[in-house]
Amino acid sequence: MKQSRTPVTLPVPDAEGIYTFPDDLVRAHEEWTDHLVERHRAQDDQVIELMAPYNGRPYFIELRRPAGRPVLVIEPHHDDFALSACGTFLARPRPLTVATVFTRSTSVHPALEDTFTTEAAVSHLREREGAAALAPLAAERVLLGHKDAEPPYRPYSQDRLERIIHELREVVGARPDAELLAPAAVTRHPDHLLVHHAAVRLGCRWFWEDLAFWSTYALAGCDQHLFRARTGTTLTTELVDITDVILDKTTVLRMHGSQMHPARKMYRPIRHAWTTATALPAGTGTYAERFYRTDTP
Repeated sequence: MKQSRTPVTLPVPDAEGIYTFPDDLVRAHEEWTDHLVERHRAQDDQVIELMAPYNGRPYFIELRRPAGRPVLVIEPHHDDFALSACGTFLARPRPLTVATVFTRSTSVHPALEDTFTTEAAVSHLREREGAAALAPLAAERVLLGHKDAEPPYRPYSQDRLERIIHELREVVGARPDAELLAPAAVTRHPDHLLVHHAAVRLGCRWFWEDLAFWSTYALAGCDQHLFRARTGTTLTTELVDITDVILDKTTVLRMHGSQMHPARKMYRPIRHAWTTATALPAGTGTYAERFYRTDTP
């Protein structure tokens, strides 16, 4: 077990927790939450309360103090940045603007489909989830209002790509000092591919490894093969140690209950962060996020 800077011992997949990791993570997260509750009750103004929009459950997390060069995040859907990259900004807070392209949706976990039956209901819930997840990072939000793709998925149209590039160009132009960050489109989901290509056209050179789209988890062998075939040697891999904030990332993911349900199943991206960290230098972090950079214009 790795001891983090928190008073909580982090669970380790494929060691003691080869089969029990989902439950081990829930227990560790509850213990960390209890610690933050005590700090909140002691009027520690660094600790804020978050309410999960789906089930109304309260959670607690430290408010970040952003510093340094601003970052403009371009994400396809409300949960993509949280799933794939929020740990990096919990560990190293920077001023953030998050532009979400596809904010109209009928997509919720199958267990919730009888409760949220309309596009308006789902879109409102997911918008609230996005706001709650980004609150600890003090992020500004921009919502573009496009409808997400529905299965069976087909390639996006060139007209739609050009329209979204035009809208994003205004967002980028209003923030000339910001560094751009977008999905690498490891997944073949058309919304991710579109946002990746739009971001590249707008000058983005920094990308996260997508952990969304649960059907393939963006990590299936076929997805990885096509990703490598498309990118070749143009990308440089960058790992960020998020061990000390992994339980806070778990809290952020709890805000997206309409997509990851029940809470116990939210272990998947945390489990992947452990796998990713095996590429860190020996003796360093236990959990990490993967990014890619390119210098290709």
